[in-house]
Amino acid sequence: MREVVLKEPSDFAEWRRAARGLLAGGVAPEEVSWRGSAEGASLFGDAIAAAPVGQLSLPRELVEIAERVICHRDPEVPARLYRLVWRVLHDRHLLARTTDAEVDWLRKADKAIRRDVHKMHAFVRFRRLGEEAGRESFAAWFEPTHRILRLTAPFFQRRFYGMDWAIVTPDARAIWQGETLSYGPGGTRDEVPDSDVVEDQWRTYYGAIFNPARVKIDAMRAEMPKKYWKNLPEAQDIAPLLAGAEARVERMREAAVSLANPLTDKWRTRVPDELLLDDDVKTLGDVARAVDRCTRCPLYCNATQGVAGEGPQAARIMLVGEQPGDQEDLQGRPFVGPAGQVLDAALEEAGLDRTRLFLTNAVKHFKFEPRGKRRLHQNPTVGEIDICRWWLDKERALVQPELIVTLGASALRGVTGKSASIKSMRGAVHELDGGTKLIATIHPSFLLRLPDRARAAEEREMFVADLALARKLAA
Repeated sequence: MREVVLKEPSDFAEWRRAARGLLAGGVAPEEVSWRGSAEGASLFGDAIAAAPVGQLSLPRELVEIAERVICHRDPEVPARLYRLVWRVLHDRHLLARTTDAEVDWLRKADKAIRRDVHKMHAFVRFRRLGEEAGRESFAAWFEPTHRILRLTAPFFQRRFYGMDWAIVTPDARAIWQGETLSYGPGGTRDEVPDSDVVEDQWRTYYGAIFNPARVKIDAMRAEMPKKYWKNLPEAQDIAPLLAGAEARVERMREAAVSLANPLTDKWRTRVPDELLLDDDVKTLGDVARAVDRCTRCPLYCNATQGVAGEGPQAARIMLVGEQPGDQEDLQGRPFVGPAGQVLDAALEEAGLDRTRLFLTNAVKHFKFEPRGKRRLHQNPTVGEIDICRWWLDKERALVQPELIVTLGASALRGVTGKSASIKSMRGAVHELDGGTKLIATIHPSFLLRLPDRARAAEEREMFVADLALARKLAA
């Protein structure tokens, strides 16, 4: 019996060197005993001798999975991986055999690792330590289920490149300092502060974005298991927020009953019917008055009023959203609801003055589904967007912006007339017919729907960057 002692059980390079030596020597899996250095010496095993390493060709998929699965805490992982590698060398299609017990184990172990990595990305919370030589330093304590620090550290390196930080776990620590990533031994929770000065701000923000009408406790617990709560400053607010959710929903129902704006009927009577004629729509004022009389699609039947764009006619940047929401429908103005507040904050951060922009939507009437006293947003269809493009084209012709920023896929369809994903269009400056530049980004309401804090912060950062790019291009 050969015995392999791994100094670092989660070190893929160390396991790979040993496995390649065994394979080169033709050592079968049942002839090898694998153990970690902390498990004590074997009474019967013979330490493996260095063996010549020949050329081995393994499926890339197996190598990638093995690099993750070696981080699993199951002490049998090194032996199981070696057995799989041994079998793959004799059966190149082994990974496709989903009913094979060892392949099934490999898939499940890989899924567990990837889930653990995702949770670590989402739930690490840094605490500020201080500042030295112009660089702030932070530390975080985290207890992953598996030994995944080396898998996750590059994510934090990319995301927090401009500051020094350390992530301490019971198994190891990752240190990013002076733009160098290094690893050290594990530590204890006492090495990291319990709180810092910005946590109250984060808790206030979390409480503000908590939507009691969308509470799904089972989904929340699935996405944010209670084992992570002890490291989350916002966790102490979850129970009070859930306890008060029903009362808050009731207050929302009473305060936001979507009855028709009483001013609407009076306003309708002031709109001359002849403004429905294309030739009579010559100014933005004409558009604003005539949109409410539009009957080009059925959406006008239930909406309180049509909502045209607003902003200076000489605006150099036009922002196009999807459609009016509940508050926009009642107030008759674009981006005045919760998504509008997110947009306002992002505009300010990007250095854009809202009063100098022209804001509008691809669809001018609110599409919703009645649910009790509430009106739940529904996405407009492609047909509804295309029908409403007549108004958007009128606004574009009158404003003649140098740059259009589309917020969401519906807006992108409204401007270009083509269906495309945000992912495929984002990150580049496109040129429309006539020379107008176009930047595609997400709709701000998307940020309100993300339960994952890390993902929401990352998406918001990208959103602000898109708006900042628009400011630079139009400068």
